Parts: sequence; C-alpha cells; structure tokens
Amino acid sequence: MIAILVRRTMSLIVTLLVVSLLIFTVMDLLPGDPAQIMLGTSASPETLAALQHQLGLDQPLPLRYLAWLGGVLRGDLGQSYTYGVPVAGLMMERLAVTLPLALIAMLLSVLVAIPLGVQAARRHNGVFDAVAGLFSYIGIAVPAFWVGLLLIILFSTTLGWLPAGGFPGWDAGVFAGLKALCLPAVALALPQAGVLTRVARAAVLDVMNEDFVRTARAKGLSESMAVWRHAVPNALIPVVTMLGLQFTFLIAGAVLVENVFNLPGLGRLAYQALSQRDIIVMQDVVLFFSALVIVMNFLVDLAYLVIDPRLRAQAQ
Repeated sequence: MIAILVRRTMSLIVTLLVVSLLIFTVMDLLPGDPAQIMLGTSASPETLAALQHQLGLDQPLPLRYLAWLGGVLRGDLGQSYTYGVPVAGLMMERLAVTLPLALIAMLLSVLVAIPLGVQAARRHNGVFDAVAGLFSYIGIAVPAFWVGLLLIILFSTTLGWLPAGGFPGWDAGVFAGLKALCLPAVALALPQAGVLTRVARAAVLDVMNEDFVRTARAKGLSESMAVWRHAVPNALIPVVTMLGLQFTFLIAGAVLVENVFNLPGLGRLAYQALSQRDIIVMQDVVLFFSALVIVMNFLVDLAYLVIDPRLRAQAQ
C-alpha cells in the first residue's frame, strides 16, 4: 500500500509541474502587455519599460516561469496588476464564497440523487424509474445559469423569500451568508443531481443481481436491507468517481452562476481577470483549478483502494 501511495504521489507531482508549465506558457502567449494595460496607451516608452522591469516582464520566459513557480511553492502568488493586492489573499477571500457554495451544492446533489437513483434501480422499468429518468434528463439538459434565472424570478422577484444576488459576507452572520448562497447552490446542484442519479441507478442495477445480493435475500433480509447494506456499498466506485468530478466542476465551473447571482467568488474573479488581462491572477486561478482537478483524481484513486480491496491486490 505504501509503494502504491509513493508511486501515485510522484505521478501527482510530475503532472502538476507539467500543467504549471503549460499554463504559464499559454498565458504568456495571450495578446496584450500587462504593463501597457496598467499604464494606458498614453504612457511614455521610458515609463512602460520601467514598469515592465518592475514586474519582471523583461526577463526571459524560463526565468519568469521559475520565479513564478518558486513563488507558488512558497505561497507567494504575486500581486494583482488590477487590484494591487497579493493574489493569495484575493483568492482566499473569493474562495470563502465559492467553497461553501460548492459544498452546499454537492450536499444537495447527494441527498437528492443517491436515494433517487437507488429507488429507481429497485423499481426498474416502473413508474418511479420513469419519473427519476425524467428528472435526470431535465437536470442534465437544463443549464445551471438558466435554472438560476428561474429561481430568481420565482423566489426573489415573485415571492420575495430569498435575495436575488449579492453576498453580504460572513461577517453579517452565517444565516445571512447561507441565505445568499441558497438559490445559486440549488441552481448548481440540479444538473449534478441529474447526472449522479443516472450513475447511481446504473451502478446499483449492475450489482443487484450478483450472488452476494441474492444470498442476502435468501438469508431473510428484506429487499430494502439487501439493497442498502450490500448492493449500495458495492456500487460506490462509479459514484465516488462522479462525486470527485462533480466537486471540481462545482468549484471551477461556477463562473456563469456566480455572475448571474453577482457572487464575489473564484469563478467571477477568473472572469474579471480575463476581461482585464490580469495575467498573474489568471495564471494563479487556472493553476488552482487545474491542481484541484488533479488532486481530486488522486484522492478518488486512493478512495478506490480503500473501497475495493481487489484493486489493492492488483496494484501490488
């Protein structure tokens, strides 16, 4: 098990280094000079050259990459060209909105999709299965930002129960913060619940006719107990895979929803940095999103080894 962990960790480190190099190279190829954008078109060549030197933009690409990578490893992500503040603090401030939003959306998705998918598998080809399939198709087909707009019209404009957008900050109280995140979390959770329902249904169906489930029924366990105690735990691998992918999507793919609800999250920061050509912020945010995907895949692989002992034996 230790040898497996060491191999996976080394692979993780190499992948992160390669991805960081690709991100830095691609960002460097984007049109627009950050110093020119900061100073405007009326800046003199001397002033422009001085700012480029101050920002390190006159250095060769390999040196700039190593300087940036060294800063990332030390926790120094540089300073935003637009906001004039350290990028690390800026990202942590925005992550304080995006991370709770993603966790709430994930929790809602699991609470809806797992029971729905399991019950659809138990009632295969029945009415409940058809209703669950319809819910799944709607969730997959409908864009999250459009769901968000409908929720705003219904619960904010018409009923006035929840705010239409904005975030008061956690200093205003946990209840006020959760209230502001309620509608965007539901908008994000619906598509994910649709996908997860299909995955859970298919995974449970695959194991319901296995010998160990039939043996559980033969020993006198009720259908419900046989499914939840034996079928569901053995159907967790594809579900865990999907949960890992969904969490990274909820963090990195919430740009449109955060813009619809005017939330100061990490996705909105990425959008603003792109529109303002704030290259250093874009580099750091994209690296964070990429690292999140890679690390989540790493954790999902480890979860496989914990859930299924057969995979540990094969990996030896």
